[in-house]
Amino acid sequence: MRAKSTPTGTPAPTRQEFRLVVTDIDGTLTDRTRRLDPDAIRALRTLEDRGIPVVLATGNVLPIALALHRSLGLSGPIVAENGGLLWWKDGAGRDRVEALADRKVALAAYRSLVRAGLPVRRLFTDRWRECEVAIEPTVSVASIRRVLGNRPVTVESTGFAIHLMEAGAGKKAALDRVLGPLDRTLADAVVLGDGDNDVQMLRAAGFGVSFPSGSPRARAAADYVTRRPFSGGFVEGLKASRVLS
Repeated sequence: MRAKSTPTGTPAPTRQEFRLVVTDIDGTLTDRTRRLDPDAIRALRTLEDRGIPVVLATGNVLPIALALHRSLGLSGPIVAENGGLLWWKDGAGRDRVEALADRKVALAAYRSLVRAGLPVRRLFTDRWRECEVAIEPTVSVASIRRVLGNRPVTVESTGFAIHLMEAGAGKKAALDRVLGPLDRTLADAVVLGDGDNDVQMLRAAGFGVSFPSGSPRARAAADYVTRRPFSGGFVEGLKASRVLS
């Protein structure tokens, strides 16, 4: 197991030339009210200008992630819907989308929660989801898992929503699939995230960064926890990895 750094710890003692940056959006590029941080935006543009592609890995829907991707001028692929949906450009510059989870499984799970009497409510953006169901965090993850029992469904919290998805899907699985053809792996990446749904990709990262505002599991999975919460620590985390000076 890798030794973890605390907010008062030092950056990695040896320099590694990371080949990409993978970042969550909500709570990582944004403040607690989900407003984008100008300093984070400048950092992303600096990385791209230096030839380091940025990959968005988010629980949000693809239309929102793609609009942000294009507005910021990013070049990496997109992992949307918590790993259920991939977007990338092929060698001819054409848009490609691949679904990695069956939404019917998530919808059946949601109906089970309703029948059980849990006060669940789907997010407004759920109308655009293709591979999962996202609900407002009005009930605990534990209560959802109790109702679903052994159903083949993954239940994960982002801190902003709870995601229901076919078992086996997730951000790390999606990244493993989309980075292979690019001759890159998560070991080549600086990964930044704050939620339980980021834990696996943080553990697999060359250098994982989380925040004081992140979940306990995300913080434990990271190599470095920033001093400032939310996007306030984003640039600090990049500097700690030495991918940004």
